[in-house]
Order: sequence, then structure tokens, then C-alpha cells
Amino acid sequence: MAISGAFHPPAALQALAVFFALLAVLVADAEGRHHVHDCPPFSCGNLRDVSSPFRRRGDPPDCGVQSYELVCTDDEATIRIGRGTYNVVSINYTASNFWVVESNLGAQSSCLLPRWSRHALEYRSHRSVELAPSRWTTWATFVNCSRPIENNGMYKPVACLSTNSSFIYVMTGFFSSSAENFELSCGYLAMTPLGAAFTVVANNASYADILKLMSKGFAVQFPYMDGDFRQCLAEATSEFHEPTDNTGIKDRIVGILIVDNGFWQCKIEQFRFPHNAAALVLAGPAIAFPTVMWFLKFIIVICRFVLAPLAMFTFLAHIYCKTRITMDAVEKFLRMQQILTGPLRYAYTDIVAITSHFREKLGQGGYGSVYKGVLLPGNVHIAVKMLGNSNCNGEEFISEVATIGRIHHVNVVRLVGFCSEEMRRALLYEYMPNGSLDKYIFSSEKRFSLDKLNEIALGIARGINYLHQGCDMQILHFDIKPHNILLDNNFVPKVADFGLAKIFPRDNSFVPMSAMRGTIGYIAPEMVSRSFGIISSKSDVYSFGMLLLEMAGGHRNTNPHAATSSQAYYPSWVYSRLRQHEVGEITDVVSMHELEKKLCIVGLWCIQMRSHDRPTMSDVIEMLEAGVDGLQMPPRPFFCDYEDGSVVDSYFSSELNAIEDDEE
Repeated sequence: MAISGAFHPPAALQALAVFFALLAVLVADAEGRHHVHDCPPFSCGNLRDVSSPFRRRGDPPDCGVQSYELVCTDDEATIRIGRGTYNVVSINYTASNFWVVESNLGAQSSCLLPRWSRHALEYRSHRSVELAPSRWTTWATFVNCSRPIENNGMYKPVACLSTNSSFIYVMTGFFSSSAENFELSCGYLAMTPLGAAFTVVANNASYADILKLMSKGFAVQFPYMDGDFRQCLAEATSEFHEPTDNTGIKDRIVGILIVDNGFWQCKIEQFRFPHNAAALVLAGPAIAFPTVMWFLKFIIVICRFVLAPLAMFTFLAHIYCKTRITMDAVEKFLRMQQILTGPLRYAYTDIVAITSHFREKLGQGGYGSVYKGVLLPGNVHIAVKMLGNSNCNGEEFISEVATIGRIHHVNVVRLVGFCSEEMRRALLYEYMPNGSLDKYIFSSEKRFSLDKLNEIALGIARGINYLHQGCDMQILHFDIKPHNILLDNNFVPKVADFGLAKIFPRDNSFVPMSAMRGTIGYIAPEMVSRSFGIISSKSDVYSFGMLLLEMAGGHRNTNPHAATSSQAYYPSWVYSRLRQHEVGEITDVVSMHELEKKLCIVGLWCIQMRSHDRPTMSDVIEMLEAGVDGLQMPPRPFFCDYEDGSVVDSYFSSELNAIEDDEE
């Protein structure tokens, strides 16, 4: 029998197996037991081509083995095993077994006590017993009890054999004959094998069911005393069927280990009783090394199919627990938000319905995707931001919900609701039909008038000032830029995207930060190096100043492809032209409008290099509401003689290089 598709031992173990197989053959030849002559095949009853070790009564002594003598008639062949006589139904030379049925079964088929005379323990203790069933045969054990047995499902009554003083029961199973299964009032009476190896008998099988199995007979192995290599191999493999496509990996592994163990146990049992000097010398190594080899195989199987999956399971459990800890922190925060009358929480199925299965996509970014949705009742249009995998740690999600969850200001986008189910998270905002500011200020076709630009700048400043001063805790946005300013249907600006925002006490002028936050081109210098000052609300002022300059001139603050280095940084270029009164070169018009000049001056005040030189957002609002005549030109904010000029140069060069890399 070939067992395929299962465990393959290493080459070293395979070499050991070949060595001990050859050793077994040599020792078997050295023992020289049962050298029988090959007599011509013969017929016996219904059997054809019967050969050694079987013989007929009356054959010469050197033909076959005496214990395998058959009594032949015209229609049947019988063999004597112990005190019982059995009909030989068939012989399988490949599997080294033959099938027998008790000969007196027909005469007493309704009430039979088997005549098998050997106890099952005899085969378990001595592997050299002739004419024995398979080691894995299921047994039926008959017991005689002096009183009835109750409350024991193993004992099945045999009514036809019982009397008023003697109660006969039958038990089935591999260990039905073991002493621990016997009741105190019961004693052993008889037993018989049932079927072939691993025959399954139902737990509730009655005596009538066992009679049916007995009528089919059982398999007997041959020969045990021959001692050759083929006998042990045949015995080990005959107990298993060829694996099929439906055979599981577990069954294949168990089959390999049991067949391997059965073969070597067969050889070891033969070596336990050596009959000559050669066998005696080789008995010790032959017993020890196969056992070690089988043990090593067992360890390899355990490592591959038990320890490896266990390690993988442990790793996945660790990842799951780590994820659950983060999710639990998010869940705890969200429940607190709802207690404090925050935005509504929606289920993921609600999000699917609101977005009509994510039909209309509004945009895509590093945070994830934005889809248009409709809330019922009322047909209120909203924007649903689905957070991507980069936000699965929950930090940015918590930041957005915490900062704008309870904010109501005309210039701050309103959070309508949120969703958090396992790793799926979404934020629901009021819908801004005119999109973000960047698609207007950098476009010659969609560009606003200067009056509208001033109005939008004032709205943005009021929204940021509300975050800094209008709440119980100051909220620092850290990512003010045109893309994060949204416009409603009346072009009213609203500050959005609070993924990088932080909340701090209003009286805390110093903000501890461990990492740079923001977008290249809008990051305040102190976010790069503390040589420029402390991180505070003035960091948002710097970003707003950069935004004002872009709104005024319609140019991005950095241009790595400019013809000269003096024009690469747009704010520096604006400052130089304002100082030289060469205003016609700034916006490609003959003269600079008053509102445009005001936006540039306010923007230059906001982007002073040192944070304490910048105005607060309240001061910025006053400057935007005042006329240009009341504004003073700020000090030059670029390339001044600071104590650490190398820091300034590295700041600007790093920003320009980063932007150039992004564009490439």
C-alpha cells in the first residue's frame, strides 16, 4: 500500500530507515527459521492456487507449515485454530492474511457462544503468536455474571444463554477484555475477533448485531514465525486503506506514523527472542535505533504540524489582541462622545445606504476616499470620508471627532456623525458643493474678485481664531492650507480636516510635540527646529500667512523650477517687490490693488520666522478689517542675521527639496 501526499522525513532519517531495513533482512536470513519448500499450488474447497505456508492434510512434512494445515472437501476448506474450527473463505497473500468464519455458526446461528480460545492480551504481550488477528481488531467479549448488571451501557444482555442464576453479557471494543471493564460479579467466559482491522461497532450494538458481524468472519494474519522483511511490511500496511482525495492530512500523518511504528515493532519483537549468534549480536542496535528514528520522526511531525501552527496562532492572537486594545480605546472614547451629546453614531450598513453603496466619489487622498451621501429624512446632502488603512490606529479618527465633534461655527465644517465598526471607520460632514479653495485661487478661469478674496480670508481667520480662543480648550489645527478650506454653496469658507489637530488648555502657551506635523510649504519653522521659538497657536498663524500670500498672488509659495533662486520662494519675492515699489512685476498688472497689497502685508506679518514676532489670529482679523493705510511693512522675514543662520538655510532648502521631490 502506498501512502502519498503526506509527511516526508529528512534524507538522514530516510538513510537510517534503509539501513535498518537491510539489517532486518540480514538478521532474518541469519535466523533461518521456517525454511519451507515451495510445493506446487493446490486447490482446497472453493480456494484456488493455495501455496505456502498453507498445506493440505497428507502433504509431505516439508510442504508448508504444520499450523497452517487445511482440511479440504469438495465445497469448503477448514483450519484448526486453538480449540475452534473455522471455514477459510479467502486468502490474501499480498496483505498476508486470510478470512475465516466459525464453522459451527450455521447450526447455532440464533444463540452462539464463540469457540475462540485465545485471549486478546496474548497478542498484545507476544508478537510471535501464530494465527493471530490484526493488532487493531475489534473484539467481542462474553462475560458470566452472578447478578444482573444495571446502569452500564457496555454490557449487552445475551438472553438466550442466560439463566435465573447466570447472566451472560457481551461487550465490544479494543479493550473490552481489560480487567478494569469487568464488574465485580462478572467473570471472563469467551471472546472472538470481529471483522478486519479497525472495524467500527456501534456503541449500542446488541447481541443480534454482533451475531451478524460474527457471521461475516474475521481476518487472521500469517505467518508470525517466518520473521522476514516482507511479513513485517505486509502486517504494518495491511491495516490501512489506500488514501483518497478525501483523506485529510491528519489521517495521512497518523497513518504514516502507525505503519512505521508497526513495522519496526514487528522487527523488534522478532529480535527479542534471537535464535542464533548473529541475531543475538544485532538484537541490541536493531531494537534501539529504530525506536530512536521513529521518535525523531514523531518530533518532526509535532514541530511541523503542531508547534508551527501553534506559533502562527499565537502570532495572530497577539496581532488581534493588539488591534482590540486600540479598538477598545476608540470605543471608550466614542461612548464618552455620545454621552456628551456629540455627533450621531452610524452603523456601517447605514453608511452603505447613505452613500448608495459608495456610488458617487468626490475625492481621494492619503486619508482615504470621500463619497457623496444623502441623509433621510430631509434629503440632506453630506460628505462621507472613509478612513484608509493608514488611519487604523485610531489616532487621527479620535482627533477629528474630539476636535470638531461639538464645534458649531459658521467658518468651521460641521461633523454630522461618524462610524466605527472594527477596522472600518468613517466621518460624516456637511456637504460643501463648491469643493476646496485650492481649485479657485490657482486657476485663472475660476479666480475670485479681490473683494471676495478679502471676505474669504476674513472668514478663514475667524474660523481659526474660534479654534484658538472660542472653545474651552484651544484647538491647534497644524494643517492650514488651501486644500483644507472648503466652500459652501455661497462660497462661505469653512476650516476642515482636523486629522492632525491637537487640543490643549487655553492658558498653555507651550505645546509639547514629538514629531513634525503639517504639509510641506505651510509648516512653521519652529515645527522643524526649536531655534525659531516654541510650538503654539502662532504655528497656525504662520500657515495662514502662507495661505494669504497664495490667495493674493495666485502663485504657490515655492517654485523649484524658477529661473532664479530669488524667485524660487514666492513670499521673499513679494517682500522684495513691495520694498522696491515694483508692484507691476507681482501680479502682471500695472499697479497692485489696495486689497491685494493688504493681503500681502498681513501675510508677511504672519510668516515671521520667529514665532513671537507674529501676530495672534485676533490681531490678524483686525488687520484684515482695517484699511491698507494703517498697516506697517513687517520686518524682512527671510534670510536675516539669526544666531543660527545654518538652521534657516536648512529649513528653506529642505522645504524646497521636499516639494520638488513631490512634484517629480
